[in-house]
Amino acid sequence: MIIFTCRIDRQSLRLYSQSAQTAHAIVSFKTETDGKAKPKGEIFSMKLNKFAGKKLVALGAMLSLIAVAFVAPAAGNAVGKADIVDTAVAAGQFKTLAAALEAAGLIDALKGNGPFTVFAPTDEAFAKLPAGTVEMLLKPENKEKLKAVLLYHVVSGNVTADQVTKLNGQSVKTLQGSSIKVKTAHGVQVDNANVTKTDIKASNGVIHVIDTVLMPKM
Repeated sequence: MIIFTCRIDRQSLRLYSQSAQTAHAIVSFKTETDGKAKPKGEIFSMKLNKFAGKKLVALGAMLSLIAVAFVAPAAGNAVGKADIVDTAVAAGQFKTLAAALEAAGLIDALKGNGPFTVFAPTDEAFAKLPAGTVEMLLKPENKEKLKAVLLYHVVSGNVTADQVTKLNGQSVKTLQGSSIKVKTAHGVQVDNANVTKTDIKASNGVIHVIDTVLMPKM
């Protein structure tokens, strides 16, 4: 948009230059045919130049405002997009996941550049685990086990829903080291979890919602 503005300004300057040259030619012709008209011709030329200059300044200011109006919102949207952790917290249905990430010391890692693809179990998914499982995993002495479980839900790269649906029957390596298996015959599944919502975009990756906590073999 800014380049567009500059091009218009340059074109306006060329038009102004041509107009000024034409005005001078008219004045010169009038001067040659009537010596008494020369002072009026010079005054007319000066007024024309001044008028055209004011119009160009006004045009430039208007185009600059238009450029700001179009460019500023786009920049603001890019800066305002949250990372994966903040996006999950804002969604309101991943409170247990957020608490687990904090306990495992993975908050900073998932706030990094990435990109990451997270298959995020909801609070209801954690509630389906056997009684006491979540409490056991959140204990400090089980930090490494909890970390392994959480990283089993994370894949490197920005894997969108369209890409996931093309992985039927394939295994995808997670950041935990083991691989999850993708099935798309009856909806999209990763291991034994159903993907219930896809492509929640964040600044450093994407989130796909699942209804079951994935458990790696350890």
